[in-house]
Amino acid sequence: MRKIILAALAATVALPAVATPAMAQSRHELRRDRQDIREERREYAQALRRGDPRDIRDERRDLNRARREYREDRRDRAWGRNDWRAYRQGHRGIYARGNWNAPFRYQTFRPGIAIGRPYYAQRYWIADPGRYRLPPARVNQRWVRHYNDVVLVDYRRGRVIDVIRNFYW
Repeated sequence: MRKIILAALAATVALPAVATPAMAQSRHELRRDRQDIREERREYAQALRRGDPRDIRDERRDLNRARREYREDRRDRAWGRNDWRAYRQGHRGIYARGNWNAPFRYQTFRPGIAIGRPYYAQRYWIADPGRYRLPPARVNQRWVRHYNDVVLVDYRRGRVIDVIRNFYW
């Protein structure tokens, strides 16, 4: 029994050390993406000074690509977007659909649209998003179950912030 307790204690101490390089790597990726954006801005400004339309178009495209990569990396780091996927594979019982149906028909939502209050009523709120490894909701936002999907809703304005389709089995 003592060996088990010591092994568990050693694992809990070592676990944060294992997670740290991944965070450092993503932080390094963000720094590299910001440097890429600065470099692309300089090249775009030079192309504007030269005045060649083809160079301007190519540099604008490169700058937009660098900005998009930075946004995606930042969003993935902040939201921990894929943390729940691996966890779901090992804990299928938590994500079981069960006998759950709403009194309204299924409708696909996408980020940015406004939805009616019945779709995000309090009875559909996910009380503990951490249980499902979902990122925490910000102020005035809630994770809401909609059939097999999970929808992040700004409940004051009724706007969809994010949608994870086929979240439940």
